[in-house]
Amino acid sequence: MRRRSPATPPSDNMEKGAGKNQQSRLCLLSLLTAFFWFFLLYFHFVVLGGSNIDDAAQLDSISARPSNDEPTPPTPISRPKVDVRREPDVSVSPNVFNNQPRNPVVNPDPKLEVSVDHSPVTAQPKPTSHSVMTPPTTPNVFHEQEDFPFMRALRTVENKSDPCGGRYIYVHDLPPRFNEDMLKQCRSLSLWTNMCKFTTNAGLGPPLENTEGVFSNTGWYATNQFVVDVIFSNRMKQYECLTRDSSLAAAIFVPFYAGFDIARYLWGYNTSMRDAASLDLVNWLEKRPEWSIMGGKDHFLVAGRITWDFRRLSDEETDWGNKLLFLPAAKNMSMLVVESSPWNANDFGIPYPTYFHPAKDDEVFIWQDRMRNLERKWLFCFAGAPRPDNPKSIRGQLIDQCKNSKVGKLLECDFGESKCHSPSSIMQMFQSSLFCLQPQGDSYTRRSAFDSMLAGCIPVFFHPGSAYTQYTWHLPKNYSKYSVFIPENDVREKNISIEQLLSQIPPEQVKMMREEVISLIPRLIYADPRSKLETHKDAFDVAVEAVIGKVTRSRKDIIEGRTDENFIEELSWKYALLEEGKREVGLHEWDPFFSKPKAGNADSSVSSSSSEAAKNSWKNEQRSHS
Repeated sequence: MRRRSPATPPSDNMEKGAGKNQQSRLCLLSLLTAFFWFFLLYFHFVVLGGSNIDDAAQLDSISARPSNDEPTPPTPISRPKVDVRREPDVSVSPNVFNNQPRNPVVNPDPKLEVSVDHSPVTAQPKPTSHSVMTPPTTPNVFHEQEDFPFMRALRTVENKSDPCGGRYIYVHDLPPRFNEDMLKQCRSLSLWTNMCKFTTNAGLGPPLENTEGVFSNTGWYATNQFVVDVIFSNRMKQYECLTRDSSLAAAIFVPFYAGFDIARYLWGYNTSMRDAASLDLVNWLEKRPEWSIMGGKDHFLVAGRITWDFRRLSDEETDWGNKLLFLPAAKNMSMLVVESSPWNANDFGIPYPTYFHPAKDDEVFIWQDRMRNLERKWLFCFAGAPRPDNPKSIRGQLIDQCKNSKVGKLLECDFGESKCHSPSSIMQMFQSSLFCLQPQGDSYTRRSAFDSMLAGCIPVFFHPGSAYTQYTWHLPKNYSKYSVFIPENDVREKNISIEQLLSQIPPEQVKMMREEVISLIPRLIYADPRSKLETHKDAFDVAVEAVIGKVTRSRKDIIEGRTDENFIEELSWKYALLEEGKREVGLHEWDPFFSKPKAGNADSSVSSSSSEAAKNSWKNEQRSHS
């Protein structure tokens, strides 16, 4: 019998199958474990390691920056380009501009896109005069050595879409004793003139009736020659670029009625009373944060009288005027006066007010065309009175030449009732003459020069201090384009014939000079303070633009570290005649006209002479109203 092979026990077969399965599971588990550790190591060294490197690089970048910079967020975020020139509220202080409409600057680009930054940045305080915030701008055109407190104002000019960039004016909110209270006491502003009627209509005075057809039907007023304080301040209320944020200001206006202040106390008051308001004003200004920015060099004010009323050298009771312009703080400010000093650097000449104050551009255009087309039957004319007490005056000779000439016209200004005090009589004579003689008055200047140019009459000056070194902001430096200059000595000593000299000027040249005079009319008049001309720049606009230019140049000099170490204040009149960019002065043909006396104290001698001229001006004002 064949032996059968022994059968495998069932348990053995199961153990063999289980062994194979166990080995497979162990291999799979080992593979998963290896993959897990590979993934873990990859994540740790590649993903997290790369992030740590980026963070470290950012930390290194932050630590490398100056400590006063804001922290930069790790992820770049588009930041809004905020135009800070559009952020200030340009309405003005209620006290200085009471009862006047406010002129906010409208955002010229309402579609400006602003992306919002959601990164955690510390909120910045609103800019004040103590804390000046530098706005984000295009690359700075100025060479910054440090962050000067006026940099924000300078940067406004970089925004070409802002019509007020570089033109903002901040107006101090002075206590009313410095301005409005004086108008309430208008009867005390002059001993001989009731100034109350002349301060009406925003300083223009009562309207003039055009009964003789000499004026236009609108825009003409009986304006006093010493009211520029009020006219200028009221024009400032209409200025389109006012701001209450002084850190934006290109210049700062001080609405102090300096001319009215001194007019109250010139006669019969001691020096303490005459100086009181000026000292009070300076004390008030020096406590303001705006003053500390430039020590007052960005401040300016206006006085409607000649500079000699504010330049008393001593505290002697017999000395003339107050000492406003000699106060240390005031020497930093710019003072706009109707006659400036040739030898001092802190005052600047602006035109006397005329009788014409247009409210619209068309009124100016119509007047200019009318002056072009007038028939002028007189070769030359003169309106004025002799100065018998002044042996140097040439007025007597001019009056004689007018009387003895068949082509000369004279309007004698005798004291008391006189046609010289009639605006229509004066303007009628000027309108009918080709040339108007303008010798010195009691001081260098006279209002008549501006009245004559308003009439399209070519002025004839006999001293450069009567116009050429005075009104360098408003008149061309090339004086031969619009005027004739005859040195006083030619009349006084050489007895030159005015008629003969003027008749030798070719008619075509006369026509060109008259056209130049007529073209200057807009910048020599003050527009109605209750309105604003659209296309013309008037005397106010020209003056404000010049002040802003002066302050801007000063700020740039500070940034660049430039100083005028060679500046000689005694030669101030020469610097005003320099071309743009030039700083050095030399010999000049007009040196003999402005040379100071060499014997004794030169300053005292000049001041004495100038003070006497100012005093005589007041005496003649008294006589004309007696």
